Amino acid sequence: MCPGAEGFTEREAWREVCAGWCPLFAGFREWGFSVEWHSFQCPFQLDWSRSFHPQSLEICLNLSGRGRLQHGRRAVEVPPRSAVFYVCAAADGPRAWRLPGQAHAFYTIELSRPFLGRRLHGREPGLHPLVKTLLAAAPAEGGVAETTALTPELERLAEQLRHPPLLQAARALWYESRALELAALVLFQTQPGAELFCDRQKRAARERVERVMAILQADLTQPPDLEELGRRVGCSAWYLSRTFSAEMGMTISQYLRRLRLERAAELLRTGRYNVTEAAFAVGYSSLSHFSQAFHEHFGCCPGLYPSPGPQLAKRLRGGAP
Repeated sequence: MCPGAEGFTEREAWREVCAGWCPLFAGFREWGFSVEWHSFQCPFQLDWSRSFHPQSLEICLNLSGRGRLQHGRRAVEVPPRSAVFYVCAAADGPRAWRLPGQAHAFYTIELSRPFLGRRLHGREPGLHPLVKTLLAAAPAEGGVAETTALTPELERLAEQLRHPPLLQAARALWYESRALELAALVLFQTQPGAELFCDRQKRAARERVERVMAILQADLTQPPDLEELGRRVGCSAWYLSRTFSAEMGMTISQYLRRLRLERAAELLRTGRYNVTEAAFAVGYSSLSHFSQAFHEHFGCCPGLYPSPGPQLAKRLRGGAP
């Protein structure tokens, strides 16, 4: 359950996987929001809810690994490539766990009740009922929304979060704009009968892109070519390529490359794969090409990529804690 607000800190919640907890923007007290990146593997079930800020709303963009949320009798599964948000009350917030034995990679964006109240005032029509409850009642009650698949917009936004501007003075405003964009994408619901023709076209394009993403994620070692992808989603290869680039801001081959590298990084983090094994497991046949691509994406050679800390590595190998 959510702890009291006074003296609240997340550090203890992530102590077991401290190397896998990375605050990208720690501005909850000063600015009313924070942005965090999580990347770890646990041999045990991790109590995720101990990190929830009281009287806040948190959005999770879950890339890999499975989580579980529960509030009262309502239980919500959080699968890979999904988004979900939840409201944390002072004493009756949702419980949450990250499941054991999985490579977890996800973002959390924490938004305080005052932050949302200032920016969403007058925009109540279309808001998700859970958000309306948060803004209307003080103190707010806890709750969990429905899990949805990551859309291309959310995928693109997630990719941006780890690449802030170089100027430190601009980062607070930059992250605030991303937090507000994320709130606009996640916290509102489409009203029945309100979809216009142009919106239907956009939705169809998003669905095609989401289908391509799912196909590629299902088989990184032998993915179908562009012609076959087009046949599977029901459009020409040329139109699919153009649509995917417009939605994702990258080509299909660039997206596949990113998936392979991120999966390889997950394997390396477990401590159970060496560089060669990780490269072959994600579809690379050339170790030199893999090393070059990995360095371009992560900024370091795969052999130097962060691995589990000594204590966690020992636990992953089955040793005593």
